[in-house]
Amino acid sequence: MRVSYQFKLKPTKYQSTLIDNTLDMLRCQYNYQLAQRFNWYEQNRCQVDRCSLFVCHLPELSDKPNRFNQQETLTQLKKDRPWYKKIHSQVLQEVPKRVEIAFDKWLAGDSNGKKSGRPRFKAVGQYKTFTYPQFKQHHFADSKITLSKIGEVKVIVHRQMPDVFEIKTVSVTKKADGYYVTLSLDDKTVPTIKPDFNLDNIVGIDVGLIDFYVASDNSKIVAPKFLRKAERKLKSAQRKVSRRKKGSNRRKKAIAKLGKQHKKVADTRKDFHFKTANTLLKKYDVVAVEKLNIKGMVKSRLGKSINDAGWAQFITILTNKAVNAGLKVIAVNPNGTSQECSNCGHKVKKTLSQRTHDCPECKVSLCRDLNASINIKNRGAHDLKAQLMSYGGVTEKPTPA
Repeated sequence: MRVSYQFKLKPTKYQSTLIDNTLDMLRCQYNYQLAQRFNWYEQNRCQVDRCSLFVCHLPELSDKPNRFNQQETLTQLKKDRPWYKKIHSQVLQEVPKRVEIAFDKWLAGDSNGKKSGRPRFKAVGQYKTFTYPQFKQHHFADSKITLSKIGEVKVIVHRQMPDVFEIKTVSVTKKADGYYVTLSLDDKTVPTIKPDFNLDNIVGIDVGLIDFYVASDNSKIVAPKFLRKAERKLKSAQRKVSRRKKGSNRRKKAIAKLGKQHKKVADTRKDFHFKTANTLLKKYDVVAVEKLNIKGMVKSRLGKSINDAGWAQFITILTNKAVNAGLKVIAVNPNGTSQECSNCGHKVKKTLSQRTHDCPECKVSLCRDLNASINIKNRGAHDLKAQLMSYGGVTEKPTPA
């Protein structure tokens, strides 16, 4: 299974300069190749049998730029601009790949047909990651990593690596507080399924904004609201940036301080998500969650609070940790989980402000979120059994999510 480990780098001043220069050169190449795509699109966006509102004549149709013909131009690029020879060839070849992914998602969408916004040109400092698509195993040893064209860099290995693994790709990222390396590994030790996996050891969780989640066992965790608590410090740091003169060193320092404040909020939230997921998976073998349209929900007036809670990141972390532990996270249909009675199935319509579920049929009264979490658990158990039946019987083990 592919897993990722991220460690902090401790480069020298010279190595930091090399990394910064590499990122800036890659940024310029990204913008140039993206401009090529946009030029092709503007010249070929209308059909040949009708007039275009964007061009006054019908130009000759040109071939669409793609990843491979843009990679072919890199040889000439190094002849015209010799300073690009300081970048590893495979790192430079990853730029057309990134351009193609961004451009195709805008025009055609991803595998599900969902389109992204128009790709933007990268300003100074906005291109922050480059990748080595191939990496030799022996170049990472003794808390040091050898990066081509950069040299041997110290690494803070703060967590234990798997006993048997193979490094597939290596990415270097510049963040507000320094440089990080991400190792994408093929871990051979990840179990397909836990040997004593228990289908009946299941819990349903209903995520929210007042309580981060309410579980079907009536346990709950209050929403920590990290962004709301840090708003005063962030506002002060943002004000300092606004008051500094553009292009000055004082403004750069203020921007760096603001970035560190935002990163601290993000890191604290992520740490909370990991610990919460670990607590759930230590207790249960199956966790049922709602399959929410979070991207659509953040466009509402509650978007800031939803982003502060970080539901999408939490579910991703929970799913990945479940797979690593040989457990399972199952996503269920969220429609009607709050309206349906968990005891008798009768639908009780209620507004968002009504926090108690009172069923007129069976007279059950309980917390609205607890009622929803029980429904999520029941739906998860039903869907899990349906999956097992599709594999040919309950004796067959399910595939992790």
